[in-house]
Amino acid sequence: MSATAAPESEPYNASVRMGRNDAKHRYELFVVDELAVIITFRDRPGHLDLIHTEAQSAFEGQGLATVLVRYALDDLVAAGKRVIPHCAFVADFIKEHPDAYLQHTDFPESG
Repeated sequence: MSATAAPESEPYNASVRMGRNDAKHRYELFVVDELAVIITFRDRPGHLDLIHTEAQSAFEGQGLATVLVRYALDDLVAAGKRVIPHCAFVADFIKEHPDAYLQHTDFPESG
């Protein structure tokens, strides 16, 4: 049996829950019952345009936005949709994890 490195992951926290809220056009991350982070999106044919990621001030700097970005991207890949990362935070995350997400991404044209 060979030893392999464990995949990168965030610490497990049972008080965190995430989901997609289509009525409000956003992914949401709650800590206990408090909304902590959102990623707003526009639904496009075959794509989801991730527009903006925002953490509430009480939750900034805890890595929760990264957790929600990974959740949203994994959800989109599983649904067979392509990602348009207008959000710079999401775009940077994809560039840092190209093997997992780059083939599912259509970067917006600059200008």
